[in-house]
Amino acid sequence: MPLAVAAAVVVVAAAAAVLVLQRGTGSVRVTPISAPLDAYAANLPLTGFQMSESTSFSGGKVTYLDGRIQNAGSRTVTGVTVQVLFRDFAREVTQNETQPLKLIRTREPYIDVEPVSAAPLKPGDSREFRLIFDRVSPDWDGAYPEVRIVGVAAK
Repeated sequence: MPLAVAAAVVVVAAAAAVLVLQRGTGSVRVTPISAPLDAYAANLPLTGFQMSESTSFSGGKVTYLDGRIQNAGSRTVTGVTVQVLFRDFAREVTQNETQPLKLIRTREPYIDVEPVSAAPLKPGDSREFRLIFDRVSPDWDGAYPEVRIVGVAAK
């Protein structure tokens, strides 16, 4: 009897772990691929993309996408949400991730990021940003992902 109870506990714990890993911690949101761009997105060109990778403390790989955002509009931007689409060699979306855009605050001694709300983008401002991906699909073709602005908070 104790062996059966122990086996049942192990099975339940394993099932719970699988569910948590599949759902994530809630930090990764998925926006439908057909979602419209934010109305203010045309005023926020994203340029100068550069990608890099590093190894995390746990031995995993972290992928970074850096770039530059400019506020060519007339409003002060306090938040930007982007949808990032990684594609495979057949040009099918293999990973669809939505996250807040983070501005690079400092580069020395290491790169530190902050939310746009901590340093709002005034009209005419241009800043560097960084998107961080703890996991990228193994089917990704290695090309730069498509980055779409699907949410803007402005005043």
